[in-house]
Amino acid sequence: MRAALQLTHPLAYRRRPVVVTAGDDIREFMRRGVIIRPVINNMTFDGATKDPMQEAVRDALIACKAASAQPQTEATKEAQKAGIAANKCDPKKYRGKKPSFNRGQMLKVHDMLSTGTGASAISRETGLSRQTVLCIRDKPAEAEAALVKWE
Repeated sequence: MRAALQLTHPLAYRRRPVVVTAGDDIREFMRRGVIIRPVINNMTFDGATKDPMQEAVRDALIACKAASAQPQTEATKEAQKAGIAANKCDPKKYRGKKPSFNRGQMLKVHDMLSTGTGASAISRETGLSRQTVLCIRDKPAEAEAALVKWE
């Protein structure tokens, strides 16, 4: 279960939102004095509070949010799986992940591999990641099929 939260700490130099796991991770941030503002409802959970009543209310709200986020996350994943499964039979609707390379880059990788050039050198030359070069090398048919789906 993951929830997008915006974390603010008095000594923080990062201003972008950080994704944390609800529950124990949030409690750890609270112990460190971090102020948490969920992105969706803009509530504020202040870790610096020392009032026992405010702490109890804060902890109860966090537990409630964590408990309601779990089923929602699972339902979203199941809906996504069902949508993908329904559209896999139509290649125009579901094409899988778009390749990070184009046909020219793939041909250049094949040419350089045939001359014995290493994956790291090919990666620097083509601008592709080393892992992409290795995938093209190890699974050329799958790389070609992915390009055909997206052309």
